[in-house]
Amino acid sequence: MNKVAQDYTKSVKDAKLFINGEYIDAISGETFDTIDPATNQKLANVANAGVEDVEKAIHVAQRTFESGVWSEMSVDDRCKILCKMSDLVMERVEELAVVETLDVGKPIKESRGFDIPRAASNLRFFAEMAKYVHHEHYEQAKHMSYTKYAPAGVTSLIIPWNLPFMQMTWKASAALAAGNSVIVKPASYTPLSAVMLGEIANEAGLPPGVLNIITGPGGSVGTAMTTHPYVRRVSFVGETTTGKTVMKNASENLIPVSLELGGKSANIVFDDADLDEAVKGSIEAIFRNQGEICLAGSRLLVQESVYDLFLEKFTAAVKKIKVGNPLDEETDMGALVSKSHLETVDNYVQIGLSEGAKLAIGGKRIPELGAGNFYEPTVLYDVDNKMRVAQEEIFGPVLVVIPFKTEEDAIRIANDSIYGLAGVVWTNNLQRAHRVAAKINSGLLWINCWYYRDLRTPFGGSKASGVGREGGRHSFEFYTEAKTITLKL
Repeated sequence: MNKVAQDYTKSVKDAKLFINGEYIDAISGETFDTIDPATNQKLANVANAGVEDVEKAIHVAQRTFESGVWSEMSVDDRCKILCKMSDLVMERVEELAVVETLDVGKPIKESRGFDIPRAASNLRFFAEMAKYVHHEHYEQAKHMSYTKYAPAGVTSLIIPWNLPFMQMTWKASAALAAGNSVIVKPASYTPLSAVMLGEIANEAGLPPGVLNIITGPGGSVGTAMTTHPYVRRVSFVGETTTGKTVMKNASENLIPVSLELGGKSANIVFDDADLDEAVKGSIEAIFRNQGEICLAGSRLLVQESVYDLFLEKFTAAVKKIKVGNPLDEETDMGALVSKSHLETVDNYVQIGLSEGAKLAIGGKRIPELGAGNFYEPTVLYDVDNKMRVAQEEIFGPVLVVIPFKTEEDAIRIANDSIYGLAGVVWTNNLQRAHRVAAKINSGLLWINCWYYRDLRTPFGGSKASGVGREGGRHSFEFYTEAKTITLKL
């Protein structure tokens, strides 16, 4: 661990609510603990908000929105403030990365090298794009019509625990750039980095009340954020069952929702692929962030003619993955987010073995690394797609390998899932690549790569993987209300 990281680990702050530009305690005075997944030791006290705190934040956000201090500010001036926030994120990249790593359990090189810089990019991208939102204008013989895209109002954002700071800025930057007032609830497992965005907002000059951050249980806080009549948009990232509840809650007041939910993405390797590149990309697609990522290529479909060779190459590569202290610069895979999640992951491995899957590597906790939630990168092979481990989202470092014969078999197996978030195709046949990509039922599909994101493109899933799209103009369409105005000439 470097000295900068050591200094930050000694100064992790207790997390309070951020409302109206101030850090305050919950009205009840209650707190809960956030835990370091690598040690299972307490990191900090976190304010435990209740419904009254949410009501307070929503009324502040509504009052701020109606005042026009942000919603009516010029796009150029909003852009300057959000770009300043982006700059401040990069100035504090080391601190934010260490806090993110301590709270999530992920490797510091991922937090520092990707997550926090991507968060800064989110803020700058949507700030700049707001300048170029297209307003339609139509003329006829006696009338002229034009469309105005106005900010929707108070926006509730509910963020998952696996990529808290990046996901928070992905949602908040677009909502803020559109002129909305925002309330964010980070996950209770990982609230620390998200709460720090309040400091950055204040320093950048964001008006008080435009951004509010609430920490507390989803059952009460999340419900209040998705049912209040002042709330005019809800964006949620998380697992599918909770997403259904969010959608049901929001329907009471006809609040539009955007849901980014679970996945069980097929990662398809054809026999004409560059196998070494496919191994490298497939390792990343399942073991990045300890497999705790909705876009994970958790179902590896390999054509029978190269199945044994690919499995041999893949298993050899898995043996080189270094699992260890997330703050160690050499660590490739850190700790799972909690004890209970580790037990869930291990239980799925046992289910897979009982169903007839074979174990190529891994399959158990790593006690040599101490009391933390460290689990071996695991590969189950000769899996049938009907098995639970092939159908249910494990959300951990567990890959299931499924053989297939033909292109048609691969497409059928890939689509035999309740999910439809993402997919990967590895092939050197350009026609096959486009043909298969067109037939996979998913919101995103990568060819000979994984995880690359152009922020201008739509992001979202089909089936049980979500509702709606965000990214580029799709974000601005969601976070605004379109109004058509017609004038008689």
